[in-house]
Amino acid sequence: MVRVAIFDYGAGNIFSLKNSLEKSGATVNVITNFDEPNNYSGLLLPGVGNFDPAINSIRNYSKTEFKDYVGDMPVLGICLGMEMFFEKSEEGKEKGLNVINGEVIVLPPSLKVPHMGWNDLEIKRPGKILEGVDDGSWVYFVHSYRVKPNSDSVITAVSDYGIKVPAVVEQDNFIGTQFHPEKSSSVGKIMIENFLDVCKK
Repeated sequence: MVRVAIFDYGAGNIFSLKNSLEKSGATVNVITNFDEPNNYSGLLLPGVGNFDPAINSIRNYSKTEFKDYVGDMPVLGICLGMEMFFEKSEEGKEKGLNVINGEVIVLPPSLKVPHMGWNDLEIKRPGKILEGVDDGSWVYFVHSYRVKPNSDSVITAVSDYGIKVPAVVEQDNFIGTQFHPEKSSSVGKIMIENFLDVCKK
């Protein structure tokens, strides 16, 4: 059985994510700092909250640096969790985790914001979390910002919402989804199981 941690920013309900992971066979702990020994096979940064408070909860409540704690452990960032991988965000003033080069920008004012609901994926290249996911699969989004990586090579899937929104990014041990796999029915379940498979390796 694979053992993973969800980092809780203190911002809201992470029950559905924990429940999805447990249904897929994982043992799940919820953590609030990085000072306990890391005996996990994977870490999840959930998609609940705002950029600055979430970043501060990662930076200010642990003596251990995020990158030192994580090492080469697989990390899945969901929505806000993915946005924090980048250098900065228009949602806040704090620096991001800077594990992927690029920034987070607000969706254009010409679009209905937040983008909320089901949208289909356009798979650009194979990815660890996309194994067994069909091109055109539908997933559930709730977001007002989008990531803008310096290099398109990290984008494995996009979604069309009037503009092409990066929907899945992967770089090294960091995997991010702009949508919520835990709310994306059977397609999301495949992705969660794929992430747990990566954690087992």
